[in-house]
Amino acid sequence: MRSHSAVSRPGALLILCASIGITQTVSAQDNADLAKKLSNPISDLVSVPFQFNWDQTVGPQHLTRFILNVQPVIPFAISDNWSMIWRLINPFISQPPLTPGGTGAFGIGDVTSSLFFAPRPGSFIWGAGPVLVLPSAVEPTLGSGKWSAGPTVIALKQSGAVTFGALWNQVWSFGGAAAREDVSQMLLQPFFAYQATKTITLNVNSESVANWKATDEKWTVPINFSVSKLSSFGAFPASYQLGWGFYAVHQDIGPTWKLRTTITLLLPHGKG
Repeated sequence: MRSHSAVSRPGALLILCASIGITQTVSAQDNADLAKKLSNPISDLVSVPFQFNWDQTVGPQHLTRFILNVQPVIPFAISDNWSMIWRLINPFISQPPLTPGGTGAFGIGDVTSSLFFAPRPGSFIWGAGPVLVLPSAVEPTLGSGKWSAGPTVIALKQSGAVTFGALWNQVWSFGGAAAREDVSQMLLQPFFAYQATKTITLNVNSESVANWKATDEKWTVPINFSVSKLSSFGAFPASYQLGWGFYAVHQDIGPTWKLRTTITLLLPHGKG
C-alpha cells in the first residue's frame, strides 16, 4: 500500500518565478519569520521541495525503496480575506520486488493535487478543499490505476516557537482501470514543530495511511523525526532537512524504517 500523500513534512513549497530576485543578505528576523512560515503548509510561501526517502527492509528480500517527491505548493490571493493554496505531489519511485521471484519497478507514481481555501491567518489557521489523485503510474505496483477524489482539511496553531496541527484527506475511486481494485484511502498527518533558534527547527510528524478496502493490514503508521536548517541556495533562501523514521504499524512486506532528506527552495509571496 502506497500513501497518495507521501507527505513529507508540512510546509515544503515551489518556486515558479525565477525572475523575482532575492538578495543573499537576509536579516536574522527575516530568517526567523521564514522558518516559522515553513512550519505552516498554507502560509504565503511559494517554494520547491525535493524530498528524498530511503525506505528500508521492503519486500521479501528486505531491500531499499527510493522515493523522490517533488512537491510544489503555490498560494493565490483570491480576495482580501481568502487565499487558495495549490499543493502537488509528484513521486518518482525505485522499488524492489514485492513478491518472491518478482521484479522491481521504476517510474513515476500517482500524482496528487490538492486545493485548500483558507481565510487570512489568525491565531488559529485552517483550510479545506478537494483532493484529486491521477493514475499517472505506468508500472502497476507504483500506483492504484484509478482516478480518485475526495475532501482534504488542514488545521494548525502557531504560538511562539511552537507549531502543531494536522492534515487529513480521504479519497474514493471514480474511474480508471476496471481490473484494478477500487480505492478508499485516508491520510492523517499530525505534525509538531519547535523553532529551537532563528534558523533551526525540530520536527515530528506521522503520515498515517488507512486502506479501507484491505481485508487486513489496513494501516501504515510511520513516525518521523527531523531537524531543519534555514540557509540559502544561490540567490534563494533554502531549508535543508535531515530525518529518520520508523513504522509503528506496517505491512509484512515493509518498510520498517526510513531515512529522509529534503532541500526546499522558497520565496515569500504576499503578506502572511
